[in-house]
Amino acid sequence: MNNLTDKESLRYSRHLLLEQISESGQLKLKSSHVVIVGAGGLGCPAALYLAASGVGHLTIIDPDTIELSNLQRQVIYKTNHIGRDKAQLASQQLQALNTEIKIDAQTVKVEESNFKLLIANATAVLDCTDNAASRYFINQACVEQQVPLITAAAIRGEGQLMVFNFKQHKTPCYHCVFPDLAAQDVGLNCSNSGVLGPLLGIMGSMQALECIKLITQPTKVMFNKLLTFDAWEMNFMQFSLTSDEQCSICRG
Repeated sequence: MNNLTDKESLRYSRHLLLEQISESGQLKLKSSHVVIVGAGGLGCPAALYLAASGVGHLTIIDPDTIELSNLQRQVIYKTNHIGRDKAQLASQQLQALNTEIKIDAQTVKVEESNFKLLIANATAVLDCTDNAASRYFINQACVEQQVPLITAAAIRGEGQLMVFNFKQHKTPCYHCVFPDLAAQDVGLNCSNSGVLGPLLGIMGSMQALECIKLITQPTKVMFNKLLTFDAWEMNFMQFSLTSDEQCSICRG
């Protein structure tokens, strides 16, 4: 992986023109492994951009099958894909997009996968799930394995984005920010609250963007910040995050 092939140089030529990426950054992308948990509204745009950008190895984890109601926002899938496994179908579509990369699919719940072993040598994990239990599970595994975590959420017209680098000292974690979601039994999801389709594209694309920056320009990454987005008002807000010294996950 010391050089790009002629085909890769043509494919990624617009990246190579950027001084922030250039050939050295593209080679970093080529040698990286990113694990995406969830191949739904967030995972679809994130995976599309990471595959197109030349991340050398992608792993997609999702146990679900494609339903008609998914097609409003899960942009990898088509009507004739209804009933098929999301992870497998997403893998096929991404491989068709970029034949130069490796893509693995796991059609299991993340809690039932060998997740800690899977991410042990990963460059980053993208949490594109939609429930508190999975988010807590992913967060704890990333803390224990010291793997950077890029997490996003979207409901109705509001989005959130956070990036944690657990290789750094005293980095907060998802549990520090949202310690009581399970106890509160919030229960809000797209099925019962609705979501604006393009909002998921925006938040998933921002996950991919931060992941690419993490690999190529880590000093530019939005570490330890909560970025919120109001799609109806086109308003972004950013908040600094600090670790909870009583957190049972990252300070336990």
